[in-house]
Amino acid sequence: MPSVNIRQLRDTKKLKAWLRAGKTVELRERDTVIARIVPEKEARANPAQWPDFAARQREVFGDRVLSAVDDFLRFRHRDWEP
Repeated sequence: MPSVNIRQLRDTKKLKAWLRAGKTVELRERDTVIARIVPEKEARANPAQWPDFAARQREVFGDRVLSAVDDFLRFRHRDWEP
């Protein structure tokens, strides 16, 4: 656990970095712990899990190959007259 003394509290950049990382910081005065600064939110133990988009695509569309660019160009040029 990181610790700082009273004078080092002026370096807020380091303190903020520790707190954003979810670390509790000990505040010391002459090698005696006088307080603990606890972050508001704990760091996430597990990052967010993304769904399996490829499996969803296979479930919805099967083996069909969809070409959005071709469909877009075909739609765009449908009403186009030179």
